[in-house]
Amino acid sequence: MPSDENTYNEISMLVHKYADAVIHRNGEQWASTWASDAVWDLGGGRLVEGIDSIKELWYGAMKGFEATVQTVLNGGVDADPSGNSASGRWYIQEHVVRTNGDRGILLAHYDDDYVLTEEGWKFSRRFLQPHYSGPYDLSAEFLCSAEKLRQRNVEGVDV
Repeated sequence: MPSDENTYNEISMLVHKYADAVIHRNGEQWASTWASDAVWDLGGGRLVEGIDSIKELWYGAMKGFEATVQTVLNGGVDADPSGNSASGRWYIQEHVVRTNGDRGILLAHYDDDYVLTEEGWKFSRRFLQPHYSGPYDLSAEFLCSAEKLRQRNVEGVDV
């Protein structure tokens, strides 16, 4: 069984490989980060299951962007004692230029589940939790106020 430090490092590389593939619009690399029976939940009813549906959604979404830079900010991993699964949370920042010329920023985190496969760690589930999406001047509504978090049924909101 790998140590927690090794698990963290390997999953961190998986998360960074995902972000690198987004930046370079490399669908093959991006798809290689997912387990075949994975679930991708972008919120707002955009939930897809299985690698084929996940790839279809990603390729469709990427057509709406002229350029995207996704930066991984910080994160953590909790490994299952079995050594075959883990969960984690990673914060991201995404700068985008849409095909219509609009520019903006996404501040969010992913709640993840991972599975250890013969090829290494893969995402078995990614759930995007946006905190802000809008203009660079931060003039759009933030989605991480206590009220908004409670509306999204986020656990642990106590302030």
